Amino acid sequence: MLKLTPIAVALTGALVVTSAVASSHREAPNITRMPTVDSTDFYMFNSYESGREGYVTMIANYIPLQDAYGGPNYFAMDPAAEYAIHIDNDGDAVEDISFTFKFTNKLAAEGEGIALPVGPSGEEKMIKVPLKNVGPVSADDATNANFSEMYDMQIVSGDLRSGTRTTVMPSQGEAFYKPLDYIGDKTFTSTEEYARYAGQFVYSFAIESCDNPGRVFVGQRKDPFVVNLGDTFDLVNYVPVEGDSAPGAGDAGGFPGGITQDSANDDLKDKNVTSIAVEVPAECVTGEGNGSIGGWTTASLPQARILNPNATYAKPEVNGGAMTQVSRLGNPLVNELVIGLGDKDTFSTSMPAQDGQFADYVTNPVLPELLNILFKDAVNTTLGTEMDTLAPTNFPRNDLVTAFLTGFEGVNQLATVSPSEMLRLNTTIPATPAADQSAFGVAGDDLAGFPNGRRPGDDVVDIALRVVMGRLCYPIPVNGEDTDLGLCAPEDANTGEVPFTDGAPIDASMIGSSFPYLMTPISGSAE
Repeated sequence: MLKLTPIAVALTGALVVTSAVASSHREAPNITRMPTVDSTDFYMFNSYESGREGYVTMIANYIPLQDAYGGPNYFAMDPAAEYAIHIDNDGDAVEDISFTFKFTNKLAAEGEGIALPVGPSGEEKMIKVPLKNVGPVSADDATNANFSEMYDMQIVSGDLRSGTRTTVMPSQGEAFYKPLDYIGDKTFTSTEEYARYAGQFVYSFAIESCDNPGRVFVGQRKDPFVVNLGDTFDLVNYVPVEGDSAPGAGDAGGFPGGITQDSANDDLKDKNVTSIAVEVPAECVTGEGNGSIGGWTTASLPQARILNPNATYAKPEVNGGAMTQVSRLGNPLVNELVIGLGDKDTFSTSMPAQDGQFADYVTNPVLPELLNILFKDAVNTTLGTEMDTLAPTNFPRNDLVTAFLTGFEGVNQLATVSPSEMLRLNTTIPATPAADQSAFGVAGDDLAGFPNGRRPGDDVVDIALRVVMGRLCYPIPVNGEDTDLGLCAPEDANTGEVPFTDGAPIDASMIGSSFPYLMTPISGSAE
């Protein structure tokens, strides 16, 4: 196992500064008009399924805030789009390997759709049904499905647009298919049956120049992210400090009126997402680097879209022109609560190598000042204090710039240091089994967690809130000893030791422990 210095371990927590209060659901004005290519979360971690040591899992989620009952059309992917997961393994902030996905869909009955005879005997007319299924669907019999999606998968070496593309085929079957969304329990009988049905869509695939195969799954999942979304964006309509003496204690022994941990605070508890999950041997993506990789996900569309004034199922539009990036996500929340409103669409279309243009948003972050404006007077009144500000005052926040843009040597810094925003993972640090994971990742003495990559059970919201409000200005306990990082001083952060939280709990027990890790989606007809 890689040996880390105490300061390097503690410094890793600073990487979360750009991730606070939410994930990237509907994060930029333009992308709200294109939900099928809107990325919600990106996860990248060393696989912790038993027997999968030495593998890396990447999960890119799309189509935010899916109501399970969203029929009759549910949530198909955009057949004109290219979805991609990118890996930089040498640190130049440019992709070295990309996994790309393009979708096609079709109706049953040779593309015409299932039709039923309607009318008096002998005078029936065959009428196409309006639904995506005409009866029960199961792992053993899907003939009642009126709609199906399949996808092409490619591995691109080098630049996404000009690199060498290799088409990947499943080890079983002739094509990759995506399961129907979880329409409901009359269609699929039960959650257990839907899980069995969806499990058939986990495919193995060979990777050129790799000894061992990878795995892929694309389909609807329960949204794994938890966040107090509505109240947060209503000018933080709660007191974002732990109200109990410890999370879940139920003793109101924390900050007076502070929020306490309750799943009712999670506004995504009844939402699904569509996941692209890929698991590959770490040796197949690390290249000749130092074992650390950077990752992010994008979605692109053709530059021109001309609507068909006489739209048909097969041809609702004509698309043409160069593929143009419209969505991007590495660390959670960057575009949602760090980048200014006027620059959000620019961030969505930019590449990591271009991130210097957004540096001011990190050196002078807005979120701490917003919290100061909203809560300073109330905090001073409650505590009888006279603090001038709740926000850290060490400007520019060069400690955050270093953490955000470069990673840390010996932890998750890549072989070459090029300032850029992406999720960084050291593949040489062994995965922590689900039962032993800390939701606070590195800050919880769990080096396999956020911000060394990101697992679905990592509580990035609470970690981020505390760090952005100055936790690193105070000594950090490392291996039982308080360590002064020297980044800033306690007098620079009046609230640096406050247990900030949004009150929405998450940990590994709420996530699966085997690929594709995310839980079975919520039924469209569940009570």
